Amino acid sequence: MTVATRSAFPLRAGILACAAAMATACSGSSTPPPAQNASAPAPAPAAPAATAALTGGPRIYVSDETGRDVVAIDPVAGTVVGRIEVGKRPRGLKLTPDGKQLLVALSGSPIGGPNVDESKLPPADRAADGIGVVDLASGKLVKKFNSGSDPESFDISPDGTFIYVSNEDAGEMSALELASGEVTQRVKVGEEPEGVTVRPDGRVVYVTSEGENEVVAIDTKTYKVLGKVKTEARPRSVVFTPDSKIAFIATENGNAVNVADAQKHTVLATLKIPPTEGTPAPPRPMGTVMAPDASAVYVTFGRAKSVGVIDVKTRKLARTLENVGARPWGIGVSPDGRKLYTANGPSGDVSIIDIASGTVEKRVNVGGSPWGVAVAKPVPESTVAQPK
Repeated sequence: MTVATRSAFPLRAGILACAAAMATACSGSSTPPPAQNASAPAPAPAAPAATAALTGGPRIYVSDETGRDVVAIDPVAGTVVGRIEVGKRPRGLKLTPDGKQLLVALSGSPIGGPNVDESKLPPADRAADGIGVVDLASGKLVKKFNSGSDPESFDISPDGTFIYVSNEDAGEMSALELASGEVTQRVKVGEEPEGVTVRPDGRVVYVTSEGENEVVAIDTKTYKVLGKVKTEARPRSVVFTPDSKIAFIATENGNAVNVADAQKHTVLATLKIPPTEGTPAPPRPMGTVMAPDASAVYVTFGRAKSVGVIDVKTRKLARTLENVGARPWGIGVSPDGRKLYTANGPSGDVSIIDIASGTVEKRVNVGGSPWGVAVAKPVPESTVAQPK
């Protein structure tokens, strides 16, 4: 799929009209991202249309791994309302606790994957690595933090002061203090770390190691490894229950979800996901998200083109939502718990799924290869620290 050219300047009304009508961006000139650990010049005031497009209502934000953009979607209208150029290979993304900024993992490592001869890939561009900070009011990338080699995913501490980053090429997790923009700790976690999730109580962070088939539990105060959860093959992501007692771990090549004791860091159960007759491939559990009421965990099944619904109380697969999109990976849930949003990389679109009926209401064409999903939520006034 051809990726349209993008503009790095604040979104203009013409761009928004083009995006809403065609779900692609208009061509425009671009500028390189700001240097690491340095703030960009103060952004010019955003046009009212641009601000409204990015923040004026329910919004979901999707990273395009093969492009340079984060795409903003109005989930009610089912349309693209803006694009923000952020840098090379955007993948993991999270909103800050106050919802005013979007953090994005950027990487200069070339895309590999199954059946790819990595010796023939171009050299990595380490200057492109970092965590980008997007100011949503202006629609601009305002800074980029040096967070370590090849960042893929990350999570934010509950008080908003630290982010914990998986550095895939380096096999480590880095802890980055947002106020200073400096990495304060690095912890070796094994080969190919990917998923990063902070336990809701903030005391422990889990990092998946695809190459080691385990999840590493790290104390967020001492940065000591508290334990290692042995999982099925290739753990991808983790989600916790709100009480910090149970973790659900999606394992892609294990065709399973491991249920773990998040206090003792041991496996309690392994939920093998059965294939559904007629699907193009066995289920490959990848992305996870907890329902707002904590009653269910939603898991994308990759090439099976489906999403599983795991009952938290019974720890069983309750149902499967079929044919949601091509290889759904990143997943988000609406604040009211009624809709799911999946990033479908091969088809370059995002599915909006009605959970009650299990049907796809809309597919939003975003182009490129959608990877991660962040859902804007109503947030109360807060004094949590924000990137300076």
